[in-house]
Amino acid sequence: MSRAVHFEIHASNPQQLISFYGALFGWTFNKWDGGEYWMIHTGPDDQPGINGGLMPRRGDVPQAMAAVNAFVITVDVDNLDDCVARARAAGGAVALPKMPVPGIGWLAYLKDPDGNIFGMMQIDTGAA
Repeated sequence: MSRAVHFEIHASNPQQLISFYGALFGWTFNKWDGGEYWMIHTGPDDQPGINGGLMPRRGDVPQAMAAVNAFVITVDVDNLDDCVARARAAGGAVALPKMPVPGIGWLAYLKDPDGNIFGMMQIDTGAA
């Protein structure tokens, strides 16, 4: 079976999104020597998850109310309500509000300050 091993975030203003995701999730960013690309370290290597990259956007910024036309990453969080509030305070916006995924947890979709959609999930097998 094939597994996801890397993700990429496209940014009109890379520094803005480095600050946003660093503050929201504690991710660290290291500039790659090969060009305008930052490696994203999302957490300890001995825990489940993947790392990614951030690069300058080439093309149009995602448009409001347009269909999702890219992969969406979902991040595991301890407290969804708190993370949604922190994301909004940092310039993000709610794309789809908190909803139950029965037997799994609580899920919300947000937009970062550049319009990229991402999900956040709080595990709670009692969600209904």
